[in-house]
Amino acid sequence: MMLNGIKVVELGQNLAGPYGTQILGDLGAEVIKVERPTGDDARAWGATVPGAETTMFMTLNRNKRSVVIDLKTDAGKARLREILADADIFLHNMRPGAPAKLGLDAATLRAEFPRLIYCDAGAFGHLGPLKDQPGYEPLMQAYGGLISINGHPDGPAARIGVSLIDLSTGMWSAIGALAALHHRHQTGEGCTVNTSLYETALAWGNYHMAEYQATGRVPERQASGHPAVVPYQAFEGADGPFMILAGNDRLFAKLAHALDRPEWADDPRYQRNPDRVRHRDELVGAVQAIVGDASRETWVAKLRDAGVPSAPIQTMPEVLATPQTDALNILQKVPGTDFSVVGLPISFDGERPPMRRAPPALGDGD
Repeated sequence: MMLNGIKVVELGQNLAGPYGTQILGDLGAEVIKVERPTGDDARAWGATVPGAETTMFMTLNRNKRSVVIDLKTDAGKARLREILADADIFLHNMRPGAPAKLGLDAATLRAEFPRLIYCDAGAFGHLGPLKDQPGYEPLMQAYGGLISINGHPDGPAARIGVSLIDLSTGMWSAIGALAALHHRHQTGEGCTVNTSLYETALAWGNYHMAEYQATGRVPERQASGHPAVVPYQAFEGADGPFMILAGNDRLFAKLAHALDRPEWADDPRYQRNPDRVRHRDELVGAVQAIVGDASRETWVAKLRDAGVPSAPIQTMPEVLATPQTDALNILQKVPGTDFSVVGLPISFDGERPPMRRAPPALGDGD
């Protein structure tokens, strides 16, 4: 395992912190999850898996041990420091201000443990007028502008269904921790790694903010489409929706031939992508008029044969049943259950890291 010998201490709950440490645990680190006596809130989120925890907790906490510590007591604070004494990485996503009250702020802990890599997965960030405000996924999608660009142009704005900000902030924390490990290997010194939900939201809105600055136009909602590429969206087959992604002029020419409209490739309205963007509505309407009479499977097969990226819009049951999902062996059985979760989406020399330990029962490492 890539991170054998690395000890990680997590003081996290819900999504961002636990996901970051799960990545490190999947890579082989020893992860100790420090929980208050009532446990991580996520233990009560989602459906209950027979013989195990809830679905939310199960997808964020494999390859860890749980230690229960009451940090409101002196004995609890002392015990945490014992655990931190030989730790390499400490990752938390506590509410702003809470670490300092508990004596767990970066300055205090790094003074005690100079080699410690201290990862703070915050809300609005460690600087600025909102640095002391708490934050949650929907807040950040709203404040970071992502809700404003999501949804159908004729309907209300919509929250992105996946907790993209929380999970991505956990990923940034893990990436930062790995970079800090390399730095420590070179210098012998620890590091403070700051990430935040709001910074993650800003990162994912980067292109849309750049477009606004360049054009002065407020980005519009595109449903399944793209503001700068056409056709690059969902279309309705006779039995359901599927995606057509003609992402460049070469692919559009292939699409035109597959749709039996080869003349489109030389039509001045459609010849170049900027032309297609200007004539979006008429082109999208023309494509839809053609594809609506056959099944999505028919069109996906035909377009793939022509070299045009295409895929059905699948439901979760369809995703679980598709041969490509099965071939990747990414669904890993949780030990002691008949339940599977998605493993680490990385392989090393063709091998995916296995699930070494089921998500922990509260206090299983005490």
